[in-house]
Amino acid sequence: MKDHSTVTTTDDPARTAVIQTLPLFEMMRMRAATTARRHPLHGFASERRDAPVRWVNQFTHTHRRLGPDDREVVSPNNDTVYSNAWLDLSDGPVLIDSPDMGERYWTLGLLDAWTNPFAYVGRRTTGNRAQRTLVHGPGWQGPVPQGVTQVIAAPGADVWLIGRMLVADEADVARVRLLQSQLRISRPDGSDAAARLDVLLDGRDTAVPSAAAFHEIVAHALQRNPPPPGERLAWPVAGDALAHWVPCVYDELRAAAQPHQLGGGWALPVRVRTAWGDDHLTRARVARNLIGALGIEEAMYPTAEIDADGNALDGTHAYELRFAPGAGPKVDAFWSLTLYRRSDCLFVANPIGRYSIGDRTPGLRHDADGSLAIRMQAHDPGEGVNWLPAPSGERFYVILRLYQPRAEHLDERFIYPAVQRL
Repeated sequence: MKDHSTVTTTDDPARTAVIQTLPLFEMMRMRAATTARRHPLHGFASERRDAPVRWVNQFTHTHRRLGPDDREVVSPNNDTVYSNAWLDLSDGPVLIDSPDMGERYWTLGLLDAWTNPFAYVGRRTTGNRAQRTLVHGPGWQGPVPQGVTQVIAAPGADVWLIGRMLVADEADVARVRLLQSQLRISRPDGSDAAARLDVLLDGRDTAVPSAAAFHEIVAHALQRNPPPPGERLAWPVAGDALAHWVPCVYDELRAAAQPHQLGGGWALPVRVRTAWGDDHLTRARVARNLIGALGIEEAMYPTAEIDADGNALDGTHAYELRFAPGAGPKVDAFWSLTLYRRSDCLFVANPIGRYSIGDRTPGLRHDADGSLAIRMQAHDPGEGVNWLPAPSGERFYVILRLYQPRAEHLDERFIYPAVQRL
């Protein structure tokens, strides 16, 4: 996979090292932000409130869809609720129990510390029956307990388990909450796998890290998570070189162009299936802007930042995205169009509390000929319009989320209509 972004090219080995290891830092930052200080039975991980000690091998759940007050994850989805767990496999394997999900869309995506989405459990891959998954780290050999339905070998000690369950509507929240409560992580002997871990970071700090913090976190993560097979590591790096390149790379990656054009002003920031391979630049860009993204067979995220004339989308204007009759997204699960403020990649509060619109949106209207038009603008366009509110006077972008996309999308045969300025 070739890189087509506009990040400045240079042969400086320090810059290469920052790009190569930035996913490690961002994954450790996400671990600090999304793990719990308190266990429901064992209490706080540390008596000191300011200590960066958290519980791992324990699920934490969001029981509602994310909105503008949630700032931990950039470009979050507004279709599912999340069930997150960080696995620490340094002391041996863990078992993950999941209940029967009925007909619901759900997935548990497993990402290694380098952001490779290396395995899945869920509707697409293992089905919706009740199941038990054993996850182990490198070098483990041992008996597989009875009742295990699949075994997953992780490439390192640290794994981010990202669970997504579709929520149909507000009345469905209680049913999903019950399903979330039945997710469990245990040891092969049946004991609770929850453990304390010093995450070394303040997960609330989302700023560009200092060179010293970057070096400390990356060095620690490397001890537990070796580079992917065949990857030559450009590390360590002198402190003065890090001090120069860390802020430069972070700024460049945030502003870089999308790496793979789909036509009509749409681009695909994530083309990974299960591993990034040698495309370190795109891996770093996704870690900076879309961390936690799944592989394209599970979900695709075509993104539009410009209109049909190549101008940046801006809430000063009104826009329309129109799918011709029978030419809407082709998926085996569901699709949605989600809007974000460009400056921070987050939702923007709006008067109708709508942050995405898609095939499950109540009251979605099609035109008489069967076409579907979605209006993006800051002010209410009135009755009979499928309105996705935009921020007034600010740049924005949209992501067309495709869950279990069909071959038309995977093979890049689908024609994406351009966003038209009105």
